[in-house]
Amino acid sequence: MQGTVATFDAQTRSGTLLLDDGAEVPFPTAAFDASGLRLLRLGQRVRIERDESGEVRRVTLPTFD
Repeated sequence: MQGTVATFDAQTRSGTLLLDDGAEVPFPTAAFDASGLRLLRLGQRVRIERDESGEVRRVTLPTFD
């Protein structure tokens, strides 16, 4: 699933994404840390992985594995 970065706090390393259907989805620090990324920019497209409960567990770039 993909979305667009709506907010990102570099100090807490958490934020929110807007999915293509307009839904706003928060992502926790752990999801960002699992990505190996160092920074996200507002408006940047990202891919997300969710767990069984629907919580975001990893945020990566669409070209990243």
